[in-house]
Amino acid sequence: MLAVERPSQHPTFQTDYFMPAVPDRSTFESMYAAGAPWDVGKPQKPFIDVADQIRGSVLDAGCGTGDIALFLAGRGNNVTGVDYLEEPIRRAKLKAAEQKLAVTFLVKDATKLSEWTERFDNIVDSGLFHVFSDDDRKKYVAGLATVLKPGGRLYLMCFSNDEPGTDGPRRVSKQELRQAFAAGGEIVFIEPSRFETRPDLKDFTFSPGGPKTWFATIRRQ
Repeated sequence: MLAVERPSQHPTFQTDYFMPAVPDRSTFESMYAAGAPWDVGKPQKPFIDVADQIRGSVLDAGCGTGDIALFLAGRGNNVTGVDYLEEPIRRAKLKAAEQKLAVTFLVKDATKLSEWTERFDNIVDSGLFHVFSDDDRKKYVAGLATVLKPGGRLYLMCFSNDEPGTDGPRRVSKQELRQAFAAGGEIVFIEPSRFETRPDLKDFTFSPGGPKTWFATIRRQ
C-alpha cells in the first residue's frame, strides 16, 4: 500500500492558534484545549453511510475523542481507537464509560503502526492522513498495510485540493491518494464529500457547507 508520491504544497493556517499545515503536538494540544474544529460530537456522515459495510475488528486511526469508534462499537464491532495525544483519549474513555461501550482506546503514534502486532478487518481515518509531512505519510501508509488484513478495507476522509483558501490542513489531490496506496492497495472509490465542523467556528473560513474533502475506500490486496 506504499508508493512514492510527489511532494504537495503545504498551505498555512490563518487563525489565533497559528496552525501550520503540518502541525506539531503542541498545536493539536492547543486545539483540543480551545475546542477542536473537527470535534463535532458525532461521526462524519460518510462514515455513517458506509457503516453497514464495516464488520469485524476496526482500527480508528487518529480517533480523537472517539465518536466514530463508539458509533461502530455500538453496531457490534470490536473497535480500537488510537491517538497520539493523551487528552482526546482521556475524553474518549469517559464517553465510552458513559455510553457503556467496550472500546479499547490507546495513546499511540500512527506513524509507528508497522511495529504493532495487532491486525484489523477494517481501518477508519477521519482527518488523519492530511496532517502528515510527506515522510510521515509514507510511514503511516506502510503501517496501515501492516495492520490491515489482506482483503480488509480502509475508509479514509481527507481535505481535498478543491477546497479554496489556506485555512485548515494541507490539501490532498485525488492523484496523491492513488499514488500513496498504489502498491498493494485497490482503490474501490474516491468521491467528493465535506467535513462537518463545529458551528461556532470563528477563526476558520471554509467553503459554504463545510470544507471540501475526498472520501475513499481502499482494499488491501
